[in-house]
Amino acid sequence: MARGTLPRDDPSTAPASVPTRTRPSLAVAVALLLAGCGLDSSATTLTPRSDFGALTHRIFLLVLWVDLAIFLVVGAVLLLAIFRFRERDPAAVPLQIPGSARLELAWTIAPAIVLTFIAFPTVGAIFRTQATPPADALRVRVIGHQWWWEFEYPDLGIRTASDLHLPAGQPALLELSSPDVIHSFWVPPLGGKRDTIPGRVNRILLTPSAPGKYPGQCAEFCGVSHANMRHLAVVLPAAEFRAWVERQKAAAPEPPEGSPAARGLEVFRASPCVGCHTIRGVSGGTLGPDLTHFGSRATIAGGMLRNTPEQLARWLKNPPAVKPGSLMPDLGLTNDQVQALVAYLGSLR
Repeated sequence: MARGTLPRDDPSTAPASVPTRTRPSLAVAVALLLAGCGLDSSATTLTPRSDFGALTHRIFLLVLWVDLAIFLVVGAVLLLAIFRFRERDPAAVPLQIPGSARLELAWTIAPAIVLTFIAFPTVGAIFRTQATPPADALRVRVIGHQWWWEFEYPDLGIRTASDLHLPAGQPALLELSSPDVIHSFWVPPLGGKRDTIPGRVNRILLTPSAPGKYPGQCAEFCGVSHANMRHLAVVLPAAEFRAWVERQKAAAPEPPEGSPAARGLEVFRASPCVGCHTIRGVSGGTLGPDLTHFGSRATIAGGMLRNTPEQLARWLKNPPAVKPGSLMPDLGLTNDQVQALVAYLGSLR
C-alpha cells in the first residue's frame, strides 16, 4: 500500500452521518425551536403593544440592520481573502506585511462610529421613558417581593397582586421599588425591563396601545423561586377599566350564612392567614398579597398558577411544595379546611 493512503473500506474514512434513530428527535427539536419563535406569541417583543414597546422595537430593528450590514461586509471580505489569497504554490513565499497603521486606525474608528450611531436613539429612548408624566397619567406603584408582584394605585385607593390592570390609550407611570432584593419588572410586549431596587424608585412611562393579556416575568435572578415570579398585565378598554376600578373599591362580599364560603371565612379568621393578608373588613395583614378581591384575579401564587379551584386547593395544601422557597408556609390544613377556603376565596370578586 502506498504511503499516505488508507484502504477504501476502512470505516474510519467513511463520512460522518446522523444516525437514523436521531433524525426524528432532531426534527422535533427544530419544530419546537420554530414554534418558540412564533410572532403571534403574547410574550414576544416583536409585536409591541405600547409606545415604549414600539420605541424599543425600532431600536432593535436599527441594531439588527446595522449588524446585518456589518456581517455582510465582513463575510464578503472574508470570502475575498479566502479565494483571492489562497495558496497556489506551496513553495512560494507570500508577501510579508509587518503592519498597517491606517488599517488599525480604520478598524478602531469604524466601530466607534457604529456604536455612536446606535447610542443616540438608545439614550433618547431612556430619556423618553423618564419624561415628566402628563396630568392624566395613571400612577401605579409596582413592588417586587420574593416572589410575587404587588400593584398599588395610590390615586384610586386600590391594592392588588399578580395581575396588573391598565387602560388602553392612557399613559401609565409605573413606579418600581422593592423591600427585599433587586428584581426586574418586564412585560415583553409593553417595553424593556427595568430593575426594582431596595431604597430606590425607578420609573417607566408608557401608554398601552391594544387591549389584551400579556405575561410578565422577573428578569433579575432574585432567589430560589426567581423563575416562578411571574405576573399578568391585563390591558382593558377605558370603560372596562373604570368598571374594574369600581369593583376593586367595593368591600369584600359577605358569604351567605351556612354556605361553604361562610365556613371558609371562619377557617380564615381562625388561621395565621389573618396575620399576613388583608381582606378589607376581615383582616389587615401586610406581609402577603391583599386578598379583598382575590376571586377576580386570573393568576395566583405570584402569577405561577391559574386561578382555578383545583390549583388554589393545590396551593393552599402545601405552598412550599408548589413554589420552592415560598414564604407562605404549610399550615397543615385538612382537606375540609382547604375546600372551605377555596370556596371563600373564590367568592371574593
